[in-house]
Amino acid sequence: MDNDKPLQPETEDETETELVPQSSDKTLYCEAEPPPTVEKVKPARENSETDLEIEDNEKFFTTGQKELYLEACKLSNTAVTKLELEDNCIMEEGVLSLVEMLQENYYLQEMNISNNHLGLEGARIISDFFERNSSSIWNLELSGNDFKEESAAPLCQALSTNYRIKKLDLSHNQFSDIGGEQLGQMLAINVGLTSLDLSWNNFHTRGAVALCNGLRGNVTLTKLDLSMNGLGNEGAVALGEVLRLNSCLVYLDVGGNDIGNEGASKISKGLESNESLRVLKLFLNPISMDGAILLILAIKRNPKSRMEELDISNVLVSEQFMKTLDGVYAVHPQLDVVFKAVQGLSAKKTIFLLTNPMKLIQNYADQHKITVMDFFKSLNPTGTMKMSVDEFQKVMIEQTKVPLNQYQVREVIKKLDEKTGMVNFRVIVRRNHKADKKGSLTQLQALLCRTKLQLCVDRLSL
Repeated sequence: MDNDKPLQPETEDETETELVPQSSDKTLYCEAEPPPTVEKVKPARENSETDLEIEDNEKFFTTGQKELYLEACKLSNTAVTKLELEDNCIMEEGVLSLVEMLQENYYLQEMNISNNHLGLEGARIISDFFERNSSSIWNLELSGNDFKEESAAPLCQALSTNYRIKKLDLSHNQFSDIGGEQLGQMLAINVGLTSLDLSWNNFHTRGAVALCNGLRGNVTLTKLDLSMNGLGNEGAVALGEVLRLNSCLVYLDVGGNDIGNEGASKISKGLESNESLRVLKLFLNPISMDGAILLILAIKRNPKSRMEELDISNVLVSEQFMKTLDGVYAVHPQLDVVFKAVQGLSAKKTIFLLTNPMKLIQNYADQHKITVMDFFKSLNPTGTMKMSVDEFQKVMIEQTKVPLNQYQVREVIKKLDEKTGMVNFRVIVRRNHKADKKGSLTQLQALLCRTKLQLCVDRLSL
């Protein structure tokens, strides 16, 4: 049938058109004229343009660049769940286009638009979107966006009614005490956030007290980073009260907040009764050994404490502190206190602390004619090759076959840790296998060298 025949190319017209110079008036005039209406016939050939391609070409000439971009965003792959736009200077106009796209996208779960100079207007645009839109985003990063006090109000209003956002990063902004009051009010009623990063802002006593007031009744937030602010000892008083009342916080970072021994004493009061906190970071605060002792004794007095890490890594301690700490470890073997160094430690004690724990374990295994892996498996009640880091740390401290201190246990964990919260005993087998291969290769190389040397000697003797 004639309709089934492919269209013949109009070679003569095409040739004439190509011969006309691109800069001629005729060409410009023809391009400016609207094209005549022509009935489109779908070609039968597979390599010809489809109706979709023709429609796309028409859209290209009738749609602006912004509309094309938004259209492309709407048609984006639904498998994309994370969007990284950090440090792209998108500013107000860019974030406006971004939220227009998000209104059509229900698949995006994580979005990072940090360091984009969004300012107050950007904060309003984002807040308005999350206040009235049911997106699927649960991880939102807004670090370093020039948010000042006035930006806190719209953001907190949106977060007060949003329960989908679980993780929020507002670090490296310029929130101060007024912002702290707004955020405190939000935390008192928010039922979604589990992780909040407010580090590197300008919170002082008034803002810290307001934040802590909000945390008292919060039942969802488990991780809070307030490092590099200015809470001071008065802010530490409010923190101590939060630790006494809050049963949800698991991780608290208040490093670099000008908290001294007085503030450490107030925090200690909260640690005496807290049953949820596992990690407390107090590094880069002017706390001396006296304040450090108050902290560890508070943990010791709390039989229900779940503390696993106390970071006072800028504090120089004494041997007497170490003896006190050993008593704390006896009650809470899961605890790991990180400090700077031990002042005046004897050479003998230093050697004991730094002795390679894997060598001690290897010696024990050799003496009892077992493998190192057998030793580790014997510590696991299930007899499997994996254990959680917490359980492994506890059994390694409690076991008496190869007595190890807290620092040596930490080194063993580093060698076996899979970075997933689990230790894997097979790591020892793999490392030993690599070492054996390397040793065998070295021996072979040495043998070849000796063979070559002997050949040279034989030739010289001839």
